[in-house]
Amino acid sequence: MARIAYVNGRYRPITDEAIGIEDRGFQFGDGLYEVWSVRRGRFLDHEEHSARLERSLRELQIDLPVSLPALDVILREVVRRNRFTDGLVYLQVTRGVSRRDHPFPVTPVRPTLVVTARGLDFTTIDRRAAAGIAILTLPDERWKRCDIKSVNLLPNVLAKQKARDAGAFEAWLVDEDGCVTEGSSTTAWILTKEGTLVTRATDNRILWGVTRKAVRALAEQEGLRIEERGFTVEEALEAREAFVTSASSFVMPVTSIDGRTVANGAPGSVAMRLRELYIAAADGAAR
Repeated sequence: MARIAYVNGRYRPITDEAIGIEDRGFQFGDGLYEVWSVRRGRFLDHEEHSARLERSLRELQIDLPVSLPALDVILREVVRRNRFTDGLVYLQVTRGVSRRDHPFPVTPVRPTLVVTARGLDFTTIDRRAAAGIAILTLPDERWKRCDIKSVNLLPNVLAKQKARDAGAFEAWLVDEDGCVTEGSSTTAWILTKEGTLVTRATDNRILWGVTRKAVRALAEQEGLRIEERGFTVEEALEAREAFVTSASSFVMPVTSIDGRTVANGAPGSVAMRLRELYIAAADGAAR
């Protein structure tokens, strides 16, 4: 069955769709996106993802072309038409189609709204978590407004590809001070030898991860100490554990960085516990 997408008011097979050549998302990357995980038919952290979408829209001065209640209907209808209960929903909004010129259109145009969805096998992700992932570190060459979930992801794409070419699953990006900012598509965490969870504070150099926020709350419930600050690659290599978080992988243990093992080279117990708690909370809410 062909995947079904929503594009500017119509549901149709994704292979039938085309975006105008002068859409500003295509020409300038003048747009943003949001991604929801769907588990057992339920959108995880739905309100937080919607709030981040609204914030990104405000920062880029783009209007959502439908109301939030109408958007909720569209999101759920795309899932229904694609006939899955576990997967990902991708939303993209651009400033719309206008004659190519760098400034915003003098006469406002209707923003472009696209929603797609695909099924996801969470058992494959579970197996990856049980084994742990490898990280490659690279210089952070992105723009300085990473807090906006912009479609300008070329540096992220190049970093991810370099990681995969090197046999790693993810890249950690390192700033000019030698501190890890975040992964190419994940939030970076370590657990120090003293038992403190460390992740970078939510500033303009990282995306304010929704899963990050949920996992932080779970860690607090477990009584873990948390510090929001930068950490170096060497500090990560000396840590008790390292892991990443994201909407698609939840909590994913890191077992090696730049070819060097983290701790004993096995997924850490704290990371696996937080993963278990996050999934249990998601599954409990989905019943």
